[in-house]
Amino acid sequence: MAIAAVEKTQSKLLSILESGTGKNRRPLLDKNNQSSVPGLFVVGDLAGAPVIKLAMAQGFEVAEHIASLDGAKGGGGEKNVLDVLVVGAGAAGLNAALALKEKGLTCAILEKAKIANTIENFPEGKWVYAEPDSKPPKGKLWLDGATKEDLVQRWNQIVKENALDVRTETSLESLARGKDGVFTAKTSRGEIRARRVVLATGQRGNPRKLGVPGEDREHVYHRLYSPRKYENEDIVVVGGGNSAIEAALTLSERNRVVLSYRGEAFARVFKDNERKLEAAIAAKKIVPLLRSNVTEFGEKEATLEVAGEGKKTETKKIPYQHAFVLVGADVPVEFLKKLGIRLENEWTGNLWRAAALTLATLVGLFVLGGKSGWPIPPLLGGVVAAASLAAILWLGFARSDRFAWLGFSFLCFYTVYGAKLGKGEELWPYKGWGYESLSVLGRSWSFWYTVLYTGAMTVFGLGALKRWGLDRKDRFQIWRYVSLLGFQWFFFFLVPEFLFQWAVKYEWLPETLAADPQFADQAWRSYGIVYAWPLFFYTFFYDPHTVWIAWGVFLTFVLIPIFVLFMGKRYCSWICGCGGLAETFGDRWRHLAPKGKTSVRWEWMNFAVLGLAVAVTGAMLVRDTITLVRGTAEWSLSAYRLVVDVWLVGILPVTLYPFLGGKVWCRYWCPLAKMMQLQSKLFAKLGIGRFKIKANDKCISCNECTRYCQVGIDVQSYALKQEVLDNRTSSCIGCGICVTVCPMDVLSFGDEPAKATPPEASARSH
Repeated sequence: MAIAAVEKTQSKLLSILESGTGKNRRPLLDKNNQSSVPGLFVVGDLAGAPVIKLAMAQGFEVAEHIASLDGAKGGGGEKNVLDVLVVGAGAAGLNAALALKEKGLTCAILEKAKIANTIENFPEGKWVYAEPDSKPPKGKLWLDGATKEDLVQRWNQIVKENALDVRTETSLESLARGKDGVFTAKTSRGEIRARRVVLATGQRGNPRKLGVPGEDREHVYHRLYSPRKYENEDIVVVGGGNSAIEAALTLSERNRVVLSYRGEAFARVFKDNERKLEAAIAAKKIVPLLRSNVTEFGEKEATLEVAGEGKKTETKKIPYQHAFVLVGADVPVEFLKKLGIRLENEWTGNLWRAAALTLATLVGLFVLGGKSGWPIPPLLGGVVAAASLAAILWLGFARSDRFAWLGFSFLCFYTVYGAKLGKGEELWPYKGWGYESLSVLGRSWSFWYTVLYTGAMTVFGLGALKRWGLDRKDRFQIWRYVSLLGFQWFFFFLVPEFLFQWAVKYEWLPETLAADPQFADQAWRSYGIVYAWPLFFYTFFYDPHTVWIAWGVFLTFVLIPIFVLFMGKRYCSWICGCGGLAETFGDRWRHLAPKGKTSVRWEWMNFAVLGLAVAVTGAMLVRDTITLVRGTAEWSLSAYRLVVDVWLVGILPVTLYPFLGGKVWCRYWCPLAKMMQLQSKLFAKLGIGRFKIKANDKCISCNECTRYCQVGIDVQSYALKQEVLDNRTSSCIGCGICVTVCPMDVLSFGDEPAKATPPEASARSH
């Protein structure tokens, strides 16, 4: 029973920690696209390049990087050892090979089918676009708008002209890296040895399957190759995405088509495809079967279970001559794991071992802190110190144990925030000594905490500014990060720690204020210049000067609503220091933010915190007039401070940044964020809200916008349907990363004109 309970607890925790991974987990890569296996690089669709031009760029850049490494040429001096083996002859692989050859490296390309096989498998005459238009193609591989036939012909010609060693119909079966760093690749046609490997296989060659009997029949396909060869047939198409809809529409011109989809509506399709589908259904060219699942493909009939009213299901037999199962593609996880490649957000190690080591470290600190009251012999003290040091070193350096890293992260931020409460108020085991121990050079730990906070925001913020702003030449992101860092340095560091005291000392303020001890001793309240209630929770109590009360009321109930009217929740991503740490220190893990309907339902928690803030504030304001609530008010204030200001603002969210992205506090617990969302939602419903994100008709379902959303919004679903994204239906904070990462310029803010697609270009290719 105990073991089952432990396993159940770990399983539940994992379901939360892995909630941001998404359907298609990517390989874990460094900035140069090198995987967890040294010398093995991943490019193209598997590495997050959703369109041909970006895949080409990745291949070119990885080739440039490999060529710059020491000993890149000459196979390390060994005979019959290639410098680089490229796996996959698509856009990324071919462009990498061309760049490698130009740099003088020996290279071979393995391709399990044909050159440009993914494009080769497009339907006849499919137009391939050279998007995004704003980026010129990199490398020697040709790319321009063309039919798939013309593109494939040009690429085969380039392969021939450059004498690339492309070994088609040759699949990679296994890959092993020897102690000397040389890879041995076993293929369907023998062995190949190489110093480095570039994996450019993509994931379209791994179509998702239903796993039902008969799916391997000769007349059941997972791609639509030549739709024009089917005529006057009964055809079943399975799927609810754009590929399935487009296939059904094309096939319905000459055939009788039944379209089976497990959902209740076709909610993931382009607006144009939705319009065409409705017309085809009305004309009885396509028969839709919603809430249906294929259970078997027989020789001449497909068996489907169709959900009716309530829990009733109906079994239907659908005659067919050909069937097309078009339900997407999966990352070839088994293949990647076989190669030794770790995946993003892959949880390894043991939760309970990590928890035990974390607790052991805290117990050791309790003993060594000298406040336990126990007489500790020197020898025992040395043993405890050694055990604590060993435990924390294990947690910090167990690279393959992700649970250990979670424990290490918790220890770090539990210490930072647990000691910050003040001398004598610290959390166990720091109570009575933690704050004093961290107060050095004549400055309190509160001061050094602000220095640490500002320093972390600056270092990581400059990295984020480069990644999203400078590297992409995105002025919006440049100004956003300049704003976040500017507010942090001026309003959340210089003003409370230096300028306020100087303003009082040198009488930069009116004399009545500078000479008023009540005002002069409240430097900490200067955080309330920008932090509005209830984020700056103590605005209206603890003996505030009238100036602070007046400004707090004006900021919270006048300025913030006006800001929200025009900017939605951009306060969170442009101004707020809490949001600033998330957008800087937490930025590198933004793709791990929890996603899906369950994670959205968790957002009720910040409504609860807002309600608690209102209740506690109300109780504190009336405690002197209604003595009955005085005890409750003071107790609830202490509880709020501990639970919200320490655990929910500090320890838990910052601990979880590397595992759930940076917006844990902002999304799930911040009462000001919820208050602004309610205001923005009201303004949007009234039709006066100015904040919104719009989409044109160019979405290719690459999922980049959803992947990088720190508050877990399924942005792609809005883009596909060309629906307005605002705070009526989402917790959007207006950071604009979804706009920045979109390779097709689909998304735009406010009333910016959408870049419409020509009618003939409504269906776009990767």
